[in-house]
Amino acid sequence: MAGKILERRNFIKFFIYGIPVLSIDWGSFPVGSKRHRAENEFDAVIIGSGLGGLSCAAAFCRQGFKTLVLEKHYIPGGYATTFKRPGGFVFDVSLHSTTAGERNGIHNLIPGFPEIKDVKFIPHKNLYRTVYPDYDIRVPQRDISSYINILIKYFPDEEQGIKNLFNDMRGIASDIRKFSTAQGKINMNRFPLDFPYLFNSFNKTWGQLMDARIKNVKLKAIVSALWGYYGLPPSRLASIYYAMPTIGYLEEGGYYPRGRSQKISNAFVNFIEKHSGKVLLRTKVEKILIKNHSAYGVKTANGKVFTGKVVISNANAYDTFHTLIEKDNYIKDYLEKMSKFSVSLSSFQVFLGLKKNLIDEVGFTDTEIFYNTGYDIEAEYKSAYNADVEVCPYGLMIYDNIYKGYSPEGKNTINIMTLQGYEHWKQYEADYFSGKKGAYRKEKERMADILIDRVEKKFLKGLSKSIEIKEIGTPLTNIRYTGNYRGAIYGWD
Repeated sequence: MAGKILERRNFIKFFIYGIPVLSIDWGSFPVGSKRHRAENEFDAVIIGSGLGGLSCAAAFCRQGFKTLVLEKHYIPGGYATTFKRPGGFVFDVSLHSTTAGERNGIHNLIPGFPEIKDVKFIPHKNLYRTVYPDYDIRVPQRDISSYINILIKYFPDEEQGIKNLFNDMRGIASDIRKFSTAQGKINMNRFPLDFPYLFNSFNKTWGQLMDARIKNVKLKAIVSALWGYYGLPPSRLASIYYAMPTIGYLEEGGYYPRGRSQKISNAFVNFIEKHSGKVLLRTKVEKILIKNHSAYGVKTANGKVFTGKVVISNANAYDTFHTLIEKDNYIKDYLEKMSKFSVSLSSFQVFLGLKKNLIDEVGFTDTEIFYNTGYDIEAEYKSAYNADVEVCPYGLMIYDNIYKGYSPEGKNTINIMTLQGYEHWKQYEADYFSGKKGAYRKEKERMADILIDRVEKKFLKGLSKSIEIKEIGTPLTNIRYTGNYRGAIYGWD
């Protein structure tokens, strides 16, 4: 019994701190005193301008707190940024699809920040297309019933299991909304009755949740097609972590911001600056300043000191606690715990600018495609971890099919992406950061050409001869621009 009580206590602690606020009541938050502060004195100092850091800063500013964001890069946004290349091409670093709020028939609502109105989100024609050796499925946009019927058509013997699995996902999302609304005021004695789906799933993996409902291996792979968004195979992925965002994505739809992800980041910066906050670019934080075990400010690489009532790090956790904070016995246990965590996969991306409109020429209409060579996700994860681009799954993103004018007239912009482990690239790390990139460039070109060839043979005949611009991003690129430990795009597993 004691073990179960401990489990439940950990469970409620996890949810209080882990569930995002689904409906923000700004009136319940404190407001700033607006008292005069020195130029380098702030209520909140935030390290890093990824979307987490920017939205956090915007929240402080919205409540009248004097807020500072410090970013080492020359543009804000972290992975939600763009870069330009000759020929008029503009490439999105990472964002592929997201949900977005709707008002007056227009999807321009960023939840929590109704004042931001200048980012319009365009829906995908289909939510995504997933391709397997025996199946080619286009998942409908905001029509989960049709998607369920597609699955039943292919797997009629699994009809009830399919329906039950999607009911589980809906139930988990519903229970989490109830839990969030309760704001931690939960009667744990009634937990199994009040939150039956959470109680049944909180200590299960996504693989275990599927196993209880469906048996067909191919079907399991298809309903887990979005595992790459979360970075772990079903056997290691928390059921809640897959079920909640996936059901939300299926029900609410997928959207892409007109003007690319940089539009979102810039909108947050504008909001912060309009509300008396500051965003300083090209300003690397070197140290978090600690006194009596509490952070009171930061020191930048150029020697400037900024103080704050709170200091928040949107830098990766490993560097925050190993580099920015002085090691002492006070965080010894935390570092020990952290040393047992494994780091998520990184990414390998090929950005292509085509000199002609190949997409219209071959009649390709999809925007978000996931290609899989088989149904064994454990093997797919292993191939990604080992950087085996000959067989690993990949994503193909073509946003010229979302809105006209995405690319220069008569041209196309294409992104090929696959997940990758860092170990393969570790051999090039020292030379890469010392400027000796010969062997590194040869290897990334080899991998990129393999992926281009695979896409050409399966989807876009004539692709290789249509390329005007080719850029390649590796796990080492991720480290260079984001600082993320081992180039991880999801932090800890």
